[in-house]
Amino acid sequence: MGFSRRTVLKASAAATVALGGVGAPFVARAQKAEFSYKFANNLPESHPLNVRAKEMSAAIKTETGGRVDVQIFSSNQLGSDTDSLSQIRSGGVEFFTMSGLILSGLVPAASINGIGFAFPDYATVWKAMDGELGAYVRSEITRSNLVVMDKIWDNGFRQTTSSTRPINGPRDFKGFKIRVPVSPLWTSMFKAFDASPTSINFNEVYSALQTKVVEGQENPLALIAAAKLYEVQKYCSLTNHMWDGFWFLANRRAWEALPADIREIVARNINAAAVKEREDIEKLNATVQADLTAKGLIFNQPELTPFRDKLHSAGFYSEWKGKYGDQAWSLLEKSVGRLA
Repeated sequence: MGFSRRTVLKASAAATVALGGVGAPFVARAQKAEFSYKFANNLPESHPLNVRAKEMSAAIKTETGGRVDVQIFSSNQLGSDTDSLSQIRSGGVEFFTMSGLILSGLVPAASINGIGFAFPDYATVWKAMDGELGAYVRSEITRSNLVVMDKIWDNGFRQTTSSTRPINGPRDFKGFKIRVPVSPLWTSMFKAFDASPTSINFNEVYSALQTKVVEGQENPLALIAAAKLYEVQKYCSLTNHMWDGFWFLANRRAWEALPADIREIVARNINAAAVKEREDIEKLNATVQADLTAKGLIFNQPELTPFRDKLHSAGFYSEWKGKYGDQAWSLLEKSVGRLA
């Protein structure tokens, strides 16, 4: 049975037609995205940020016709926060979400939202961060040759957990060995309370608590739950001492490599996902305390005014007003009221 090359090609073409063009979609699916970008973050896969990021990635892929594929690497898979900051600057990763308090090592103004006991509630947070204060911080980030999206993602109000004692007032912090992120603002605040802060990247927090390198840590309830820190902590004091959020950063060269119409689609979906994630965190905070209580964490609600008074008398607010400068500080106080 002899078949010529021409006969085989004709048969192949006929089969494709007979299948109603089924071959074409298979070829399209096999094609590699024109822009395959990595998005690194330090949060567990179950955290609302990563849940919404998956939806965001799918929407971007659909709306760009498969040209952009945003691959998500959660839980510091590509390195610690400080490693990832180096990678976003060099182009090792294209996208990264980072707390402004840690980003402050590169952009000092980025930590201003974390000033201790400044924000009383979410309404005040969004007024500031979607308003003039947020715009000021974004302009400072841009000056550091990074691209930053308009909407900051929510990490939440931070609470204090401990394996040794509840925190009922400023004096309970004296000598307290607490893990803090790698950020001067955190270290400064807890030193003002006479605590003993230790800077540890988040991917090492669980083991540091488990091995008693530190007694406690501070994070929003959603992250305490997602990272299962209740397994190695006994008490949770609702100190609400800082509000923290994540700026969505992009490597400038990678961002500018995208055509203008593609950039619009990507930015729109990232910012929309940020707003949805904010709503998720607020709803989660309303239920997660009961879940954590059921898992054995003991809660207490201290009076917050003494903490703020202690920071004032220790010169914390005056010190940081001097570091941020009059313009940034006035924008903060415009939203939260007088601090220093």
